[in-house]
Amino acid sequence: MPALFPTTIAGSLPKPEWLAPPGQLWAPWLLDGEALAAGKRDAVRLAVCDQEHAGIDIVSDGEQTRRHFVTTLIENLEGVDFEHRRTVRIRNRYDADVPVVVGPVARRGPVFVEDAKFLRSTTERRIKYTLPGPMTMVDTLYDAHYVSREKLAWAFAEILNDEARAIAAAGVDVLQFDEPAFNVYFDEVRDWGVAALERAAQGLSCLTAVHICYGYGIKANIEWKRSLGGQWRQYEHTFPLLARSTIDQVSLECANSHVPLELIGLLQGKDVLVGAIDVATDRVESAEEVAATIRAALAFVPAERVYPCTNCGMVPLSRDVARAKLGALGAGARLVRGELGG
Repeated sequence: MPALFPTTIAGSLPKPEWLAPPGQLWAPWLLDGEALAAGKRDAVRLAVCDQEHAGIDIVSDGEQTRRHFVTTLIENLEGVDFEHRRTVRIRNRYDADVPVVVGPVARRGPVFVEDAKFLRSTTERRIKYTLPGPMTMVDTLYDAHYVSREKLAWAFAEILNDEARAIAAAGVDVLQFDEPAFNVYFDEVRDWGVAALERAAQGLSCLTAVHICYGYGIKANIEWKRSLGGQWRQYEHTFPLLARSTIDQVSLECANSHVPLELIGLLQGKDVLVGAIDVATDRVESAEEVAATIRAALAFVPAERVYPCTNCGMVPLSRDVARAKLGALGAGARLVRGELGG
């Protein structure tokens, strides 16, 4: 892995059209039984190959084995009813029919551990695995049992920690928790959100990361971002808290956004995964545009702590566009690496 600007991705990649319909969240599987299991493995191989070909240094499975970054984990827990759904407002942004917590939540057994082991077997590069964070899990459910977002978050944090420890033991180098809810519920982030995140990451043998962004490139998120004004200062609430936390890395949105870049200077002592690829457009960045984002970040973060990354997951995009964006990310990092002799 290069000494400077190792590249990685924030989360999902588009699935092959023979595995799931393109451009959809919660897309249904088009295979079943052993054919589905084999199809998922083949999709992971393709995702890893695409990343390696593009020059991505810390690769992931692109979440090819999951329908959704949150609900696939929840489907494997006790205490959640998927039959009788309720409508809730997700991230104060859009309505969705979600499962209902009807009893104590509990992990039946390992959920993603075999998938993590398979990812480890496909590459010699460093690997990252992603899990939803406690607050974002809470925000994707209707709670009819705990009747307390905080109590439910702490229950999820313990479940996540058990799962994360097992995944780390499979040879994962980075375990990332996705917390887009941190960009919305600032009082809860301060009062219990960061603490619950730290509980989820407690005692892990690998690096830990948290991803906080402005969402997938879907209509509800794009419209929400248009309402935020000329400067998006949500990170100003969370970054000082994360700087004092035990989490090693913070993944954030920069490219083509209205985030004042100086806010990343609030993350002193942390690795900063600088979003240099806009996932809300089909337009493919040039290598020079990616390099410009990286260079701008260097005014506020030491070079050895900058990890060029995507703004968010790319599952809503086409595979051709996602591949081209991965290539731009790798090429842009190489440009700046060459300038600094790294």
